[in-house]
Amino acid sequence: MGPTKVDYLGHIIAKDGAEADPNKIQSIVDWPLPKTTKELRGFLGLTGYYRRFMVNYGKVAAPLTALLWKGAFTWMDKAREAFEAWKKAMISAQILALVDFSKPFNIECDASGVYVGVVLMQESRHVAYMSKALSEIS
Repeated sequence: MGPTKVDYLGHIIAKDGAEADPNKIQSIVDWPLPKTTKELRGFLGLTGYYRRFMVNYGKVAAPLTALLWKGAFTWMDKAREAFEAWKKAMISAQILALVDFSKPFNIECDASGVYVGVVLMQESRHVAYMSKALSEIS
């Protein structure tokens, strides 16, 4: 019999579903508070790779992405709280179901004037999440 789990591009794939690689999650949890925009971009790049595992990624990351705007990099309480909340959210990332294209999908959506969130489900199991902050239209 072959392996029951496969490590593939930062994910662990098993018969029960796909999950983020625990070693990558640990590096996110251990990430020090960024002191520059370059360090913050590195953190957001790594965490953004796992956004499909996270409910409300855009909402949680919004205070951090706002720091990337030109001249906006100043750590405030809201940004520090978002940084710590994101680390906690990564620890509790869900195992996502593997897709079976022969079965129907369900889509659950939620939107406000600021964010849009979508959950793709199949047989009451989460397959993927999408969360996006909306920008203002001038």
